[in-house]
Amino acid sequence: MPELPDISAYLTALEPRIMRQRLEGVRVASPFLLRTVTPPLGAVEGRIVQSLGTIGKRIVIGLDDDLWLVLHLMIAGRFHWRSAGVKLGGRNALAAFDFQNGSLLLTEAGSKRRASLHLFGSRDELASIDPGGVDVFAIDLEGFKAALKAENRTLKRALTDPRILSGIGNAYSDEILYAAQISPVQLTHKLSEEEWERLYKATQETLQFWMDRLNSEARKAFPEKVTAFRNDMAVHGRFGQPCRRCGSAIQRIRYADHETNYCPRCQAGGRLLADRSLSRLLGKDWPRTLDELECLRRR
Repeated sequence: MPELPDISAYLTALEPRIMRQRLEGVRVASPFLLRTVTPPLGAVEGRIVQSLGTIGKRIVIGLDDDLWLVLHLMIAGRFHWRSAGVKLGGRNALAAFDFQNGSLLLTEAGSKRRASLHLFGSRDELASIDPGGVDVFAIDLEGFKAALKAENRTLKRALTDPRILSGIGNAYSDEILYAAQISPVQLTHKLSEEEWERLYKATQETLQFWMDRLNSEARKAFPEKVTAFRNDMAVHGRFGQPCRRCGSAIQRIRYADHETNYCPRCQAGGRLLADRSLSRLLGKDWPRTLDELECLRRR
């Protein structure tokens, strides 16, 4: 799912293309995309784009007369900039937002249709979709601690909860926790003051690094290949590969459709964190440390 750095890159690319431009119309190919009926989608035709912004991982396009288009890409939704009037061909094409200078094409890979489009008729209606997560760049250390300590949860769950922090998902939470050298299953009520300082710094610096990098790329070309797996990431998507800090093999925790990647030596004192599916299957045979894991591999 595109997260804050990816969404920021989309906004950087969209600003010179659609700001102050007239939206000629919206063509929707998938009946599951549009989640609101009032105002009707036709109300946006001929409106001028006045603002671009975000609500969590959603992109918000502000138009004349207090109209607001809100797009949530979910896991597999992506934007593409195409020539004006591009044909909505292929099963992945969901919608096209037509401007005189080009069309913003929305696609979604796979068979599940999770991406969504909302149209709101006022700023108050727009606020109804905000899950409430705070902007990590708008709070100090104490505000950061207060947000994450509201409930006693694992850091992985707390960082990715849109009601707590805005715009952080599976990929960048892995990178943040690695940079802070803290276990993803550490509970928020168990962190020391020094760990809170490391986590706060790592959160801001990790997100800023990737925002700066992706925004720079987006100024040169529209980001057509947004992905959660980037070659320069430290742990996310690198299961089994050596940690760039200590050389230990990156490990993972799998749950449903989600995967957490971490370095057991840098983040967990050399311990392997229980993978729910495998640890239940293996029971007492589940290796607890890297050394035990290596012994199993040599058998």
